[in-house]
Amino acid sequence: MELRFKSVPLEQPFHDENAGKTLDAESQFMSTLRKNVNAYFKEEGISQKGNITLFMQTAVMLSLYLVPYILLLSVHMAWWIALPLVMIIGVGIAGIGMCVMHDALHGSYSKKEWVNKLFGGSLYLLGGNVFNWKLQHNVLHHTFTNIPGTDGDIAERWPLRLSDNAPLKKIHRFQYIHWFFFYGLMTVTRIVNDFTQLAEYQKAGITAKYKVNMTKEYLVMIGVKTIYLFAFIALPIMITPFSWWQVVAGFFIMHWVAGFILSTVFQLAHVVEGAEQPLPDENGTIHHDWAVHELRTTADFSRNSRFINFFVGGLNFQIEHHLFPYISHVHYKNIAPIVEETAKQFGLEYNLKPTFFDALGSHVKMLKTLGAQPARA
Repeated sequence: MELRFKSVPLEQPFHDENAGKTLDAESQFMSTLRKNVNAYFKEEGISQKGNITLFMQTAVMLSLYLVPYILLLSVHMAWWIALPLVMIIGVGIAGIGMCVMHDALHGSYSKKEWVNKLFGGSLYLLGGNVFNWKLQHNVLHHTFTNIPGTDGDIAERWPLRLSDNAPLKKIHRFQYIHWFFFYGLMTVTRIVNDFTQLAEYQKAGITAKYKVNMTKEYLVMIGVKTIYLFAFIALPIMITPFSWWQVVAGFFIMHWVAGFILSTVFQLAHVVEGAEQPLPDENGTIHHDWAVHELRTTADFSRNSRFINFFVGGLNFQIEHHLFPYISHVHYKNIAPIVEETAKQFGLEYNLKPTFFDALGSHVKMLKTLGAQPARA
C-alpha cells in the first residue's frame, strides 16, 4: 500500500497580515516557512550550502579517523596505548558520518555535485554503502518519518522496541537498561546487513523503481567491504605485533563506539516524548501535510551547546534538517528560531529539549514506556 499525506485545517488558523488573509490549511505552513527562511539567506547574502565551519569539521573528523589509524600501523605500542586510539577512530567514524557524509549525500555540502559525491563517498571509509544509505535515509526515513512499518529506523529489533506498534516481548522490559550496549552494534552489523537490506529492496521492487543495476551494486559492495576489512583487520594482523584476536577485539570496540554515538544521537531526535509515531488509515493516508508531519515526528535538543553543534553535524536540529535537508547543517542554529516562530504562528507544536541530558532522559523514559505498554490495536 502506497502512503500519502493529506493537508488538514489548522486548529489555530494563522492570519497573514502581509497577505491580508487567514491561512487555515496545513499546506500553507511550509510555503510561509520557506519564504521566511529564504528571506534570511537573501538578507545575509550567504549560500545555503557549506562554509568554512563545515570544512573545519571535515578536517577534524577525518583527522580523528586517519591519524590514530596511521599511528597504530606505524608505531609499536602496548595494547593499553592502542585501546584509546581505537576508540578515537570510533569517534572519528561517528563524526564523519554526522558532519561530512550526511551533508554530502543530501547534496547540502556544496553547490557542486562532484564535491557532494566525493565527500558522500566517505561512507565507504566507514564500511557502509552509499546506495543503501541514500535509499533508507533520504527516501524512506525522510519521507515517512516515524511511521511504523515504513521507517526502518524505528523498526523492531529483537532486543529493542522503538515503536508502540511493534509486538511487545519480555526482553523489552529491560531495554531502558540494556539499550546502550545494543546501540553500539549499529555500524558493525551494517557491514553484513547491507547485503540483506539490498536484497530486501530488490524483493520489494524498490531497486527496479530506481532502475538500479543490481550486479554493479553488489560488486561495488563486495569490493568496498573487502578493502575495508583488509585495511582494518588483515593489514594490522600482518604488520603490527598484535595478535589476531586483539585486532578483532579492537575492530569491534572501534565500531561499538561509533555505533553507540550515532544511534544515541539519532534516537534523541525521534524516540523522545512528544515525537509522534502516526499510523496511516486503511487507505494509506496520513492526515497531515508532509511538513507538519515532520514537525510532529522530530525534536531538537541542546541547541545552545557549541560542542554538540560542532560534533553531531546538526543532528540536534532534526526539525530543521527534516524540513530543509538541502540546507547545510552549519546554518541550522540560525534558522531554528525562524522555524520555531513560524510554527508557533501557525499554532503548531515545536518539540525542543533544552539540553542533551534532557533529551537523553526523555529517550530513556520512552524506552521504559515502550518496554511495558502493549502494541496498538
